[in-house]
Amino acid sequence: MSTYAQKKGFGATLWDYLTTVDHKKIAILYLIAGGFFFIVGGLEAMFIRIQLAVPNNDFLSAGLYNEILTMHGTTMIFLAAMPLIFAFMNAVVPLQIGARDVAFPFLNSLGFWLFFFGGIFLNLSWFLDGAPDAGWTSYASLSMASEGHGIDFYALGLQISGAGTLIGGINFLVTIVNMRAPGMTYMRMPLFTWSTFVVSALILFAFPALTVGLFLMIFDRMFGSNFFDVANGGNTVIWEHLFWIFGHPEVYILILPAFGIFSEIFATFSRKRLFGYSSMVFATVLIGFLGFMVWAHHMFTTGLGPIANAIFAVATMAIAVPTGIKIFNWLFTMWGGSIRFTTPMLYAVAFIPSFVAGGVTGVMNAAAPADYQFHDSYFVVAHFHYVIVGGVVLGLLAGLHFYWPKMFGTMLSEKLGKITFWLFLIGFHLTFFIQHFLGLMGMPRRVFTFLPGQGLETGNMISTVGAFFMAVAVLILLINIIMTSVKNVKVGNDPWGDGRTLEWAIPSPPPFYNFKQTPLVRGLDAYWLEKMEGKNALTPAEPIGDIHMPNSSFIPFMISFGLFVAAFGAMYHGDDGNNWGIPVLILGMAITLGSMFLRSVKDDHGFHIHKEDLLKEDDDKGVKA
Repeated sequence: MSTYAQKKGFGATLWDYLTTVDHKKIAILYLIAGGFFFIVGGLEAMFIRIQLAVPNNDFLSAGLYNEILTMHGTTMIFLAAMPLIFAFMNAVVPLQIGARDVAFPFLNSLGFWLFFFGGIFLNLSWFLDGAPDAGWTSYASLSMASEGHGIDFYALGLQISGAGTLIGGINFLVTIVNMRAPGMTYMRMPLFTWSTFVVSALILFAFPALTVGLFLMIFDRMFGSNFFDVANGGNTVIWEHLFWIFGHPEVYILILPAFGIFSEIFATFSRKRLFGYSSMVFATVLIGFLGFMVWAHHMFTTGLGPIANAIFAVATMAIAVPTGIKIFNWLFTMWGGSIRFTTPMLYAVAFIPSFVAGGVTGVMNAAAPADYQFHDSYFVVAHFHYVIVGGVVLGLLAGLHFYWPKMFGTMLSEKLGKITFWLFLIGFHLTFFIQHFLGLMGMPRRVFTFLPGQGLETGNMISTVGAFFMAVAVLILLINIIMTSVKNVKVGNDPWGDGRTLEWAIPSPPPFYNFKQTPLVRGLDAYWLEKMEGKNALTPAEPIGDIHMPNSSFIPFMISFGLFVAAFGAMYHGDDGNNWGIPVLILGMAITLGSMFLRSVKDDHGFHIHKEDLLKEDDDKGVKA
């Protein structure tokens, strides 16, 4: 019996997932971990809204509120949105380009485990000396003054997690450049693949800025350097530049994959080719390019001067143009289409007005003189959440319902899906629309309470009620997932019936090797073209032959675990005369370096799925049929 046949006989055990290098299983790992952190971040958001429901509330103390506020933002951006996006990238992109896996399966696994251990390290701060409390942006003037180890957890945890994201970005860049099926030219790639391609480039250039900033903060906090200490010749504004040179492209790193998901959904459920495909590709690339030219609009009030402010204001307004192109193209895709309002399509349609509202307030913030009034008020909180929740989260929820059958071979309940949609959408607008007006009335952001008689009571209570609507929606989504998993009713390769791209041409969930024969791509929407010609299968670009696949490996887990251990040693190396920090640091680095050495000397050539096994599989299916 071949290695492949043996593997196929075993269930998806814990060991499978700890050692897997299969992009589809790694997608599930990202989905589970990102979903867990999404719930954690959501609970933190609920604590914030309960605290602000009424004036002079003492539900949370001021210090604890600062910790929860910081961890909510940090968790949602770095540990929920990013991994959930990587879940869909892993699940879909190799299938859309006709590849059998990503370019570097081992690094794909390493990227996940680095993210995971970085996230766990950061959240252990709740149980060890307090969480970070300087806001998710961790401005140096606050973080340098923060006592305890909270900020150290932030800096080290994000350093480890960010390394995983950087590895993932490089991996997808190489995959899309090198592993497209024959005929899959750049201008035949689906929009989700295009958005992944641009986002991977953004990760490559944006994350090093965060890496540098975090290293400087680690040196300041742990080793006595003075990069950000003004009293000793440092400059706190340098942190803001480094953070936002990463932080603003990060917003597009989050939103562009959501745009890609919506592009697939609009085309699928309008039963039409995406309108203006070429202009959509151009707009995606232009958004990525301009995303690096707007970072200082977060810093209009720091005193950069009128010339710098004017340049960044114009650049910020310019980035609205390619986004507007996308909005109109989505509308024109629906125009005259045979629209089906499935759960993913409902999220896609609701996304347009929600995101446009966020975009309009973004242009308002882009006007530097107006920003002096909006800055650090709840108006900015409302704007940010309209973009992130109204864009990214709606995109992730749409993608979850759309791609669930492809990932798991089962279909989420449409009835429960639509209940989730309406509750979440109503709750979202209740929560954040009113916050625009709270900000214009003078409510500052990041305050843990407010006084009665300021006119802020009603708005804050409405906002809190909306947050409970969203919480109930997420609860119903979890019930939907559990019920679907228990029923385990299997679906076919194209359960929506209108799939257009390559991933819908193969079984759900896809086999270990994805494509038995590499497909020949003959145009945009390759699977749709085959269906229009009456074919049920893709045109193959090769005869059936042996398929080479990589072996599973426990080494990525161990490399990441070693860094996790080392981070504790680095953080506690000089505490109160304790001597255990340095040995723990050495132990952690020994685990990491030893694992890397083991990888370098291990004779790992993968295994072959033999042609005979593939043909036998076809025969077995014929018998079952």
